[in-house]
Amino acid sequence: MRLTFLILHVLSCLLLIFIVLVQHGRGAGMGVTFGGSSETLFGSAGPTSFLHKLTTVVAIVFMITSLSLSLFKAVERPKSVMEGAPKQVETTSETAPKQE
Repeated sequence: MRLTFLILHVLSCLLLIFIVLVQHGRGAGMGVTFGGSSETLFGSAGPTSFLHKLTTVVAIVFMITSLSLSLFKAVERPKSVMEGAPKQVETTSETAPKQE
């Protein structure tokens, strides 16, 4: 189960990067550079594109898999740092005689 979420997480991460890089930014046309923009700053930008909807869905999948993987890690049995370390053998040391 954890491996499935990990694979889905990596795939959604790569897909999200690809989708964001493929999209055009707002005002990516040449008209904006020379002041010929017809879009309003706070007005509606028209219908959302397919890539915008896909970005939203993939981002939600990415967040859900992130939370799921962190929960999988949280419920694991905590491991000791010293687990697997060799046992130390107790040695008796002879004390030197006291000098008077």
